Amino acid sequence: MRFARFCQALSNWAGSPKTFLTAIVLIIAWAGTGPYFHYNDTWQLIINTSTTIITFLMVFLIQNTQNRDNDILHLKIDELIRATHEAQNATLGLEKMEARELRKLRDRYRALGESSEIDVEPIHDDGAR
Repeated sequence: MRFARFCQALSNWAGSPKTFLTAIVLIIAWAGTGPYFHYNDTWQLIINTSTTIITFLMVFLIQNTQNRDNDILHLKIDELIRATHEAQNATLGLEKMEARELRKLRDRYRALGESSEIDVEPIHDDGAR
């Protein structure tokens, strides 16, 4: 649980405008030191190593937060399906289906939507609420 909170906090920080601005400033500072170091291999290695390490760690951070958000979304949708009497409760176990079965089910729902007699008016956003 502590790891999930840590990842969420780190993800929020990493996605903030301040962090992006800090990264831009660091890159500009690094680029500005190029003439001083004569654009040598060590100068290039600093940015390459730094960005590689940060990218490597961010992949795991992003995957963790995406998995958590995905699980939360699925739980909310599952609860809506469970609470709606007209819903197909069989859809609660879709994650156990193979890709071929999911495609067949998607095609079935698409056909239901196309054959529906309900005419849905497009929503026009005129700014009024």
